[in-house]
Amino acid sequence: MLNVRLQAIQTFASVEVDMIIIPVRCFTCGSLIGDKWEDFAMRIKQGEDAGNVLDSLGVKRYCCRRMLLSHVEVIDEILKFYEEAKKRETH
Repeated sequence: MLNVRLQAIQTFASVEVDMIIIPVRCFTCGSLIGDKWEDFAMRIKQGEDAGNVLDSLGVKRYCCRRMLLSHVEVIDEILKFYEEAKKRETH
Protein backbone atom coordinates (compact mmCIF):
# COMPACT_ATOMS: atom_id res chain seq x y z
CA MET A 1 0.00 0.00 0.00
CA LEU A 2 2.82 2.37 0.84
CA ASN A 3 4.41 1.63 -2.53
CA VAL A 4 1.24 2.69 -4.36
CA ARG A 5 1.11 5.96 -2.42
CA LEU A 6 4.77 6.67 -3.10
CA GLN A 7 4.27 6.01 -6.81
CA ALA A 8 1.35 8.46 -6.87
CA ILE A 9 3.43 11.11 -5.13
CA GLN A 10 6.33 10.43 -7.48
CA THR A 11 4.01 11.01 -10.43
CA PHE A 12 3.01 14.35 -8.95
CA ALA A 13 6.63 15.23 -8.14
CA SER A 14 7.77 14.60 -11.71
CA VAL A 15 5.38 17.20 -13.14
CA GLU A 16 7.29 20.32 -14.13
CA VAL A 17 4.57 22.84 -13.22
CA ASP A 18 3.81 24.28 -9.81
CA MET A 19 1.45 22.01 -7.95
CA ILE A 20 -1.64 23.71 -6.71
CA ILE A 21 -4.05 21.61 -4.76
CA ILE A 22 -7.10 23.73 -4.12
CA PRO A 23 -10.66 22.54 -4.47
CA VAL A 24 -12.24 23.46 -7.78
CA ARG A 25 -15.56 24.32 -6.18
CA CYS A 26 -16.65 25.75 -2.84
CA PHE A 27 -17.58 22.97 -0.41
CA THR A 28 -20.69 24.81 0.75
CA CYS A 29 -22.34 26.40 -2.29
CA GLY A 30 -20.57 24.69 -5.19
CA SER A 31 -19.42 27.93 -6.80
CA LEU A 32 -16.29 27.77 -8.96
CA ILE A 33 -13.27 29.04 -7.01
CA GLY A 34 -10.29 27.05 -8.32
CA ASP A 35 -9.72 29.42 -11.21
CA LYS A 36 -9.29 32.39 -8.86
CA TRP A 37 -6.53 30.96 -6.68
CA GLU A 38 -3.50 31.96 -8.75
CA ASP A 39 -4.61 35.59 -9.08
CA PHE A 40 -5.55 35.71 -5.41
CA ALA A 41 -2.24 34.23 -4.19
CA MET A 42 -0.14 36.44 -6.48
CA ARG A 43 -1.89 39.64 -5.44
CA ILE A 44 -1.71 38.76 -1.74
CA LYS A 45 2.04 38.15 -2.05
CA GLN A 46 2.35 41.60 -3.64
CA GLY A 47 0.83 43.09 -0.49
CA GLU A 48 -2.75 43.84 -1.53
CA ASP A 49 -5.55 43.63 1.02
CA ALA A 50 -7.24 40.20 0.91
CA GLY A 51 -10.74 41.64 1.15
CA ASN A 52 -10.19 43.99 -1.77
CA VAL A 53 -8.66 41.21 -3.87
CA LEU A 54 -11.63 38.92 -3.22
CA ASP A 55 -14.05 41.73 -4.07
CA SER A 56 -12.27 42.45 -7.35
CA LEU A 57 -12.27 38.75 -8.26
CA GLY A 58 -16.02 38.63 -7.72
CA VAL A 59 -15.94 36.35 -4.68
CA LYS A 60 -18.89 37.68 -2.68
CA ARG A 61 -20.16 34.74 -0.62
CA TYR A 62 -18.48 34.25 2.73
CA CYS A 63 -18.27 30.49 2.20
CA CYS A 64 -16.23 30.99 -0.99
CA ARG A 65 -14.09 33.67 0.63
CA ARG A 66 -13.35 31.22 3.44
CA MET A 67 -12.16 28.63 0.92
CA LEU A 68 -9.55 31.00 -0.50
CA LEU A 69 -8.54 32.68 2.75
CA SER A 70 -8.03 29.46 4.70
CA HIS A 71 -6.30 27.42 2.00
CA VAL A 72 -2.86 26.10 2.95
CA GLU A 73 -0.44 24.68 0.39
CA VAL A 74 0.58 21.27 1.73
CA ILE A 75 2.10 19.67 -1.37
CA ASP A 76 5.58 20.89 -0.42
CA GLU A 77 5.27 19.18 2.96
CA ILE A 78 4.07 15.95 1.36
CA LEU A 79 6.97 15.98 -1.08
CA LYS A 80 9.46 16.24 1.80
CA PHE A 81 8.15 12.94 3.17
CA TYR A 82 8.36 11.37 -0.27
CA GLU A 83 11.95 12.49 -0.72
CA GLU A 84 12.89 11.12 2.70
CA ALA A 85 11.22 7.78 1.94
CA LYS A 86 13.05 7.62 -1.39
CA LYS A 87 16.40 8.18 0.37
CA ARG A 88 15.65 5.33 2.77
CA GLU A 89 14.79 2.99 -0.09
CA THR A 90 18.14 3.59 -1.81
CA HIS A 91 20.18 2.95 1.35
